[in-house]
Amino acid sequence: MANIPSPPQGVWHLGPVPIRAYALCIITGILAAMWLGVRRYKARGGDPDVVWDAAIVAIPAGIVGGRLYHVITDHEKYFGPGKDPLQALNITAGGLGIWGAVALGTLAVWALMRYRKVPFAPLADALAPGVVLAQGIGRLGNWFNQELYGAETDVPWALDIYYRVDESGKFAPLTGHSTGEVLTSVHPTFLYELVWNLLVCALLLWADRRFRLGHGRVFWLYVAGYTFGRFFVELMRSDEATMIFGQRVNTWVSAIVFLIAVILFLRLPEGRETTAQVRSTRGSSPVGGEGQEDTAECPIVPERSSEDEKEYRWRPEAGPGNRPGHEG
Repeated sequence: MANIPSPPQGVWHLGPVPIRAYALCIITGILAAMWLGVRRYKARGGDPDVVWDAAIVAIPAGIVGGRLYHVITDHEKYFGPGKDPLQALNITAGGLGIWGAVALGTLAVWALMRYRKVPFAPLADALAPGVVLAQGIGRLGNWFNQELYGAETDVPWALDIYYRVDESGKFAPLTGHSTGEVLTSVHPTFLYELVWNLLVCALLLWADRRFRLGHGRVFWLYVAGYTFGRFFVELMRSDEATMIFGQRVNTWVSAIVFLIAVILFLRLPEGRETTAQVRSTRGSSPVGGEGQEDTAECPIVPERSSEDEKEYRWRPEAGPGNRPGHEG
């Protein structure tokens, strides 16, 4: 079985305009996430336009957050003797950390939903499978860039890394074209993470349908599932990274965030929000009444909802069919 070849190049030029495969993969992932997110949020009773509004703030915030995380965790590349700090702003040279992208993107959407007085948790649950799907598609960009790979190996599915040069013949691993010379054969960790992300996406869709998850639990299951796999992928990677106590910084981040996600998933209430709750706004009843208390939710911190209070007051003698929030 032949090794997996790397693409001969990752950048094409349409006149003076560079067309980057990495950017195309990210855009494709965003479109896939939007398609799935709109369908899921609409099925939950939400307004599909809310998803598009969320994307308007999430995408730029995600780019900024991803770049900030990369610069902070790899600051030695941009600051210090002989370094150019302005390169920290050059995102076309590579360097977007998914941790910062998801964190700041999520925070931006939460702020928008709070401003719009729309509950955040149902939206986060609807978008979570699409987000991890987009991450998987985006990993194809690492294939084109010949980056984020593992140690040398001779397994049948090893990835061949080519020597690339620019038009002047200088070494250019990101923007150049292949000479056909294989530098090394490595573990395709981008592929491992891509497959894992697709499995997590499938898990979320199955679990959400099987157990009718809500109140932010799909979101935190996504975080837990992604970080669990990312932890092991990080252990396999051999590219340059900031080390803390002998381990890559993202290995530590994966472990810590995984534990937080599991705790929050277990603490959040079971069941799913009703259509009225998904559409509810602060200051008004979800069914058009008056004086409804703030129902905006954020999956960051679990809170007891009005449905939880009903569950607490339910008496067994009422029968399962009369249980508040019970659905057949």
